[in-house]
Amino acid sequence: MPSIFVPSDRDALALRVAALEPDSPRRWGRMNVAQMLAHCAFGVEDACGARPVKQVFLGKLVTPFLRKLVFGPKPFRRNSPTDPQYVMAPTEDFDSARARLASAIDRLVQRGSGKTEGLVHPFFGRLTGEQWGVLIYKHLDHHLRQFGV
Repeated sequence: MPSIFVPSDRDALALRVAALEPDSPRRWGRMNVAQMLAHCAFGVEDACGARPVKQVFLGKLVTPFLRKLVFGPKPFRRNSPTDPQYVMAPTEDFDSARARLASAIDRLVQRGSGKTEGLVHPFFGRLTGEQWGVLIYKHLDHHLRQFGV
């Protein structure tokens, strides 16, 4: 499985992020490209332990049934629901949002997968470092496909 912690996978994502433009059109969803970058950065920051996170009750109920889908090879489906705390304001600046995402990824990689071990995702709960790496990769891939890169 691709992972943000695998250098070649991370480099491929970085090239795709670099291909984005401030006016890149979305293929689905409501976010503009700057909001998407900020949204992704916020998620990576959670994997760095930036904020205390608790798992939502619904996640506790359904995660056991979704685990193989989420951490398996299939990409995320379009128009998956977004937790309200991860909805970014439409005023986010494109260059700032892209820099924030790059910085968050750098911090995460420098910390390493061991430092993400046991951190809580707001929906999927406590994850291993390997699961965090796969989840972040798939989340970024999902949103980059959303904008055609």
